[in-house]
Amino acid sequence: MSVSGSSSSNGNDSQALRSSSDPSQSNTQSNKGVLPGLEGTILQRGGEELVLKKVSARLTICLSSNDALHPLVERWHPQQVRDITPHQVTQAQDIIVEWQLPPSQLEDALSALRGDSVVVYASHVYKLEASPGTYVYLANQLTIQFIDALAIAQIESIAQSLGLIRTQALGDDSNTYCFKVGPTARQNPLKIANQLARHPQVLLAEPNIIMAIAPLYRPTDTRYPEQWHLYHRGGRTLATGSHVIAEKACDITRGSRSITIAVTDDGFDLSHPDLQGPGKIVAPRDLKNKDGLPTPTRNENHGTAVAGVAIAEETGDGVVGIAPGCSLMPIQTTGYLDDLSIEQLFDWAVSQGADIISCSWSPASIYFPLSRRISRAINKAATKGRDGKGCVIVFSAGNANRPVEGKVEEFGWPRNLLKGLTNWLSGFAIHPDVVTVSACTSLNRKSAYSNWGRHISVAAPSNNAPPAMALSEGTFDTGPPIQQALSGRVVLTSDRTGQDGYTTDDFTGFGGTSSSCPLVAGIVGLMLSANPDLTAHEVKQILQRTADKFIDNEPDPQLGQSYGTYDRNGHSFWFGYGKVNAYEAVKGAIEKQRDRTLQKTLSAKNNISLSIPDDDPRGIFSTVTISQSGLLQDIKVFIHAEHEFLSDVSFSLISPQGQRILIQGRTLGRQTRLQRTYSFVSTPALRRLLNIEVTGRWQLQVIDHVPGSIGQLKRWELLLGV
Repeated sequence: MSVSGSSSSNGNDSQALRSSSDPSQSNTQSNKGVLPGLEGTILQRGGEELVLKKVSARLTICLSSNDALHPLVERWHPQQVRDITPHQVTQAQDIIVEWQLPPSQLEDALSALRGDSVVVYASHVYKLEASPGTYVYLANQLTIQFIDALAIAQIESIAQSLGLIRTQALGDDSNTYCFKVGPTARQNPLKIANQLARHPQVLLAEPNIIMAIAPLYRPTDTRYPEQWHLYHRGGRTLATGSHVIAEKACDITRGSRSITIAVTDDGFDLSHPDLQGPGKIVAPRDLKNKDGLPTPTRNENHGTAVAGVAIAEETGDGVVGIAPGCSLMPIQTTGYLDDLSIEQLFDWAVSQGADIISCSWSPASIYFPLSRRISRAINKAATKGRDGKGCVIVFSAGNANRPVEGKVEEFGWPRNLLKGLTNWLSGFAIHPDVVTVSACTSLNRKSAYSNWGRHISVAAPSNNAPPAMALSEGTFDTGPPIQQALSGRVVLTSDRTGQDGYTTDDFTGFGGTSSSCPLVAGIVGLMLSANPDLTAHEVKQILQRTADKFIDNEPDPQLGQSYGTYDRNGHSFWFGYGKVNAYEAVKGAIEKQRDRTLQKTLSAKNNISLSIPDDDPRGIFSTVTISQSGLLQDIKVFIHAEHEFLSDVSFSLISPQGQRILIQGRTLGRQTRLQRTYSFVSTPALRRLLNIEVTGRWQLQVIDHVPGSIGQLKRWELLLGV
């Protein structure tokens, strides 16, 4: 939705902002970014513009206190009232409530509520156009990054002109703050953020949004008597080598209490014998109620089962986890996914000493790029946790049988929920600091439901079942329906005790990538028990290097594609670098020789200035050549470019092997000069190049994506440590 133009400022920030937001002022102020009139239907997130559609019978209200709700309900008589505030609140904090009303009353209600003194803002509920069935709610929070030169007094002036209240600085990000909408604001956070994005002194403005968290498995199977996924000696529906060789791994170590696995989920039955023992539980946390009691409520069975796969204690009865000796940090999520909740989740895990963070959940969304704030929280945990060695973060790939990033021609969905060429994106699964886990079966086949793609790290054993996914409107089988029987055994794990769990027993059959994810997290627990000095990146490399490369030549039973083989780099779309091998991974951890001294530094420059063609998807390529050999251990990329509007431009580094890394997206706002060095620290995606051979031609691709502005690549430099 971007258009070209030029910007100007008269030195009065608040006036400049008002002018740039007014279509009548377009002759003197730039309209780059979301156009006036579309501010309420475009969500800017992670450098993308996502189209929103209004839900016809739902609205949300942000209230100044809980006491204000009852009189409003008495006046309007909504059909349903639901508190969706993702955090525990006090009377002084903002409460977000969803109402359902007849569509004929919705607009009148919104108009009246917006004029009520107890209402901070009232808003439509939205759906993502790219993800039908996913509801999007506006939280009362925005993240705004200003240019470095802007003083705090000027920032406060801009904020006050829009009725915003500054609440906190955002960590290490330069001149970046969180704000909330105050009582004097006239618009909701979405519209305010989109107006701010056009301001010449604003680099980024993202509203915080609330979405439901979707657990990735709904078990239907009963308890199965054997934990085949750990080790087996063959049998019906058991292929040779379909287990993770746990017995030999546990001969080396069964896990140490000094290694803590944080399991983030819906709730935990801490009275279960599998989750007890001296030193077993560390720093439990309920993020919703802000206390140390992450106990499950009705139908919250998922967390206990997930934890059991990873760390169920050796009790002499029932089941055992892959790493029974490790400790458990149970973290109960809020049930909603928003910037602050995810930030609090990872910050708690890091601050309380978690070594591994296991996440068997995803957004209830088909297309979900990460915000700057969420991406930063993950990177911070993966690079600064464990005293700088980094927490190992493990995520489920998902259970829809779709790419974690890619396009699929959709048909055959229930209610035609999806139809035609559809973009899929799981922002968590593609984050470069994450170990993303797919699922395979007891027959060494791809699990029919398992998501896939180039970002999969490893596969791990789980059950087999039709693909499905949870959205705001319910859980749906993905289309088209599978017409054949699906073979494979379930995973046996811990269940809530008594009558409240998945079964009336204390153990249950389990599956999905919800089960494969904690299995890998537990194996990482064994690795760090054997060698606690490993960095998070080294753990990921060892997992991938030691994985078993089994082949599945059978076509997918739903979509018909066949991705069960490996490319020249040893990677499979279905299985990543292969099925995780606990024994080899633990051996690899012990054998790892950690010599961090760089042997030498190689450099290359290209000082030839090149014009960047306007609105050309091919862009330009500038090349440097490295003639010496070595495996890449460190990298720095310096870029000098000038452009009338740098937010039109992206910069990608291409390795000699053809790997393309986006090192600078369209997030530079109204800047006109770029002189920046990109490294592992500033640009985590560059870590994907670790240990590649450096010899050959390196290219910088520069693309101008929007018509109307021009510029030049002045020069660039490559520094490689080997």
